[in-house]
Amino acid sequence: MPESAPASDWIVLKFGGTSVSQRHRWDTIGRLMRERAEGENAKVLVVVSALSGVTNHLQSAIDRADNDAYLAELELQLCERHRGFARALELDAEAVLAERLAVLHALFTDPRRLTRAFDWQADILAQGELLSSTLGVAYLQTQSLPVAWLDARDWLRAVSLPNQSAWAARLSVSCDYQGDADWRTRFSGNTPLLMTQGFIARAADGGTAILGRGGSDTSAAYFGALLRARRVEIWTDVPGMFSANPRAVPDARLLSRLEYQEAQEIATTGAKVLHPRCIHPCRDLGVPLWIRDTERPQLAGTCISRSAEPHPGVKAISTRSGIVLVSMESIGMWQQVGFLADLFACFKAHGLSVDMISTSETNVTVSLDPSDNLVNSNVLDALCADLAKVCRVKVITPCSAVTLVGRGMRSMLDQLTDIWAEFGRERVHLISQSSNDLNLTFVVDEDIAQDLLPTLHALLIDSGAMPIAESDIFGPSWRDIAHGHASPPEHWWQSRRDELCRIAAEDSPAYVYHLPSVRKQADALCGITSLERRFYAIKANAHPVILRELEIRGFGFECVSVAELRHVKSVFPELPPERLLFTPSFAARAEYAEAREWAEWITVDSLYPLQHWPELFAGRKLVLRIDPGYGLGHHAHVRTGGEDAKFGLALADLPAFCVLAKKIKAEIAVLHAHVGSGVSDCRHWAQLFAQLAQLAEDIGSVKAINVGGGLSVPYSDSEAEFDLDALAATLAEHAAQWPQYAIWLEPGRYLVAQAGVLLAAVSQVVDKLGVRRVGLDAGMNALMRPALYQSKHRMANLSRAPEAPTQRVDVVGPICESTDVLAHAIFLPLATAEGDVVLIDTAGAYGYVMANQYNQRALPREVILDV
Repeated sequence: MPESAPASDWIVLKFGGTSVSQRHRWDTIGRLMRERAEGENAKVLVVVSALSGVTNHLQSAIDRADNDAYLAELELQLCERHRGFARALELDAEAVLAERLAVLHALFTDPRRLTRAFDWQADILAQGELLSSTLGVAYLQTQSLPVAWLDARDWLRAVSLPNQSAWAARLSVSCDYQGDADWRTRFSGNTPLLMTQGFIARAADGGTAILGRGGSDTSAAYFGALLRARRVEIWTDVPGMFSANPRAVPDARLLSRLEYQEAQEIATTGAKVLHPRCIHPCRDLGVPLWIRDTERPQLAGTCISRSAEPHPGVKAISTRSGIVLVSMESIGMWQQVGFLADLFACFKAHGLSVDMISTSETNVTVSLDPSDNLVNSNVLDALCADLAKVCRVKVITPCSAVTLVGRGMRSMLDQLTDIWAEFGRERVHLISQSSNDLNLTFVVDEDIAQDLLPTLHALLIDSGAMPIAESDIFGPSWRDIAHGHASPPEHWWQSRRDELCRIAAEDSPAYVYHLPSVRKQADALCGITSLERRFYAIKANAHPVILRELEIRGFGFECVSVAELRHVKSVFPELPPERLLFTPSFAARAEYAEAREWAEWITVDSLYPLQHWPELFAGRKLVLRIDPGYGLGHHAHVRTGGEDAKFGLALADLPAFCVLAKKIKAEIAVLHAHVGSGVSDCRHWAQLFAQLAQLAEDIGSVKAINVGGGLSVPYSDSEAEFDLDALAATLAEHAAQWPQYAIWLEPGRYLVAQAGVLLAAVSQVVDKLGVRRVGLDAGMNALMRPALYQSKHRMANLSRAPEAPTQRVDVVGPICESTDVLAHAIFLPLATAEGDVVLIDTAGAYGYVMANQYNQRALPREVILDV
C-alpha cells in the first residue's frame, strides 16, 4: 500500500455518458489520467456516468414496473448493450459483467417493483454507473494502466434535510462534503489511480441513494471538496459554458473563466453543461472547477474559481423549460398578517419548493422548477385543492424561463431597452430580478423561448450589455469551434486602399459602389429557380448605374413612392409596367392615382383606400399586403409586422377587405407580407409563404405570393454570410407543396449593402475624461443608420492600413446633435490623426438615400467602381 500523501495531491476527473460510450474516448480518459499522474505528479480519481441513454432506460423500467414483458425485453436490451460494448473494448464480456448482470436481473424481478418502492428505484438507477465503471476499469487495465475500482457508496454519505420528502430522501439526496481528517486519511490509503461512480451514494439505512438526474457532476464535486483537490475537471461533449445554448445560438461565445456565483446562476437557470448542485461544494472549499471537451481536449474550456475577477455585464442568456406557474389571487391578502405563511404552508405540505416569486396587492405568482420538484398532475391537483381554501388559484403551464445572467444587472437597465422591447411583443407571465443583482428572468410560453434566444443574444451584444469585445472572458464562438476558425473574410476594398484614399483626397465624404459585388449578389439570387419574380427595393440604393445592372438581370423594381416610380421611369423610359411594383405606406390618393399609370402591381394594405377611393381600384388586379401578426429584424425600428407596426392589413380585417374587393370587382392577385429587415434564419420566408398560401386558399383569386425581403448581411467579421443555398432549398420544398402560387421576393439591402463604403476624413482626435473620440467630416447627415437603428458598421483607417487597430475610440461626426455617433468603443490604430481616411463598410444600402443636409452640410458624392 502506498505511503499516505497530502490530500492536495488529488485531481478529480468526471466523464459523462457520451464520454464513456466509445472506445476512443476511453483511450482519451486513460491518456488524461496518465498526463495528470505523471505530468503533475498527482493522484487521480475518475468519476463516470452510465453509458449514454442507459439511465433513461432504467427510468423507463421504473415507469413500467408492472409490465413483466416490457421489463424482460428491456433487460435483454441492456445486457446486450453492455456485452456488445465489452466486445468493442476487446474484453471477455461474461468474465467482466457476469456479476453485475446477475444483480440487474435480480432487480428486474424484485417484488419491490410492484410498489415502486423508493429503495428499489435507487438500486435500479444505480446499475448504469456500476456497469460503466466496471467496464472502464477492466479496459484501462488492459492498457497497462493500474487503475482500481472504488464503490462511491463507501465514501459518499447522504445527509437528511429539513422537510425532505421520502422521495427526495432516497432519489435526490445531498451528501456531506466537508469530511474530516480521518476520512481523508482512510481515503489516502487507496491506490493513486481510482475509478468510481457518479450519481450514487449511501443512504442512512445503508442502502443505495441517488443524487438526482445529472448527479455525476455533483459526485465529482463532493469528492473534490472532501479531498481538498487541486481541481475538479468535468469532461463532457461541449467545450465549456457558453453565453447561450450553442445549439440554438451558433454565435454564442465560450466563457473562458467565471467566478462561482455567476457559474452557479448560469447552471441554475438552464445551462445543461454543468449540474447546479456541483458548484456549492467546490465554492465552499475553494476547489477550482474546469469544464473540458472530451473530443476537443486541446481547448482550454471554462475555468470556475475564486481567482476569476468579477466583471460587470451580461455573461450568458439561458432558458429552462417545463416551468410551472401557480397564480394565487385574493382581495383579502392586502395587509393580512400570515396570508403568505398560509400559502407557503401548502407548498411545504406537498413537498414543493418555490423558485421565483412575484407579488402585488392582490396576487402572488410563484414558479416551480421541475428539476427541483416532483411536479405531476396529481401533486398539482392536491396543491390547488388546498390553496383554493384561501384564494383563487390558477396553474399556468407549460412555460419557460429566459434568464440574463451577469454582475450589475441593475446598473445596465438602460442598455437593455431593446431586450425589454423584444419581450414586450410576447406574452410575459412573470418578471423576476434577483436580490443578488446577478440575474433578470422573464417567464414566457414554452413554445417561443428557444426562438427568442438568437435575437436576444444578438441584441445583448449590439447594446454592449454583453461586452464580448471588452473582456477576455469571452472566447471563440461555437460556430468557429465546431467548423474550425475561419480567417476573417476578404473585403473588396482591402485590395484598393490606395485608390480609395485618392478618391477621398479629391472630395470627402464620398460613397463608393463596387459593381462586381452587386453583380455577384444579383447572380446568386437569380440562381434561386423557385422564384418567379425578383423586385429590387430601390429605397436601399437608387443609383442609376446600379439599377441598370439589375434591370439587365431581369429584376423588377419595388417602389414605395411616386417619386421612386418617376426615378425608375427616367432611367428606363420603356420599362414594361409588369416590372414595377408600387408598395406605399399611408400614401395620398394622388400618389395612387399616378402610380396606376406607371405600375401594373399596386399594393394596398388597409381598408381605407377601397372604402374611400374605390374608383381607383375598380376592376384592377391588387397586391394585398398582410400583417402576419409578428415582426422580425435586427432592431425595433426595422420590424414591420405585429400590432405595433403601421404596415399591413390585420388578419382580422381580411374578410372585410375581400368583401370590398368583390364589390368593386377588384381581384386580389398577389398576397404580400414583409415583417422586417436583417433576418438571418432562412426558414422564415418558407414559413411565411406557407402562412400566406393557406390564406390564399380561402381567397381563391391569388396567383402569386410575395414573401418580402429583409435578407441579412454581415456588418462585422463575426457575423455569418446569409445562407442563400438553404433559402433556395426551403423555398423549393414549399413551392412543390403549393405549385399553384408563384413566389416573389423583393430584396434591397442584400444586393447592395456590401458593395458600398463611405469614405470620410478625420477632422480631430480628442481625449475627454478617459474617452478618445475620432471626429470625421461625415456624421449622421451622411449615414443615418447608427443614429436611427444603433447599427454597427465595420470601420478601417485606410491611411494607416499596416498598423494594428489597438486604440479603443468613439467615432463621431460634425453634426450638432448628441446622437451624432457613428461607432462606440471600436478599435482604430493608435496613431490615427487629422487627415486620415476612414472607411465605413457595408454602407451601400440605406446610406446615400437617407443622407440629408442638416446643419446645411453638403450631401456626400457618389463614385462607381466597375472593375
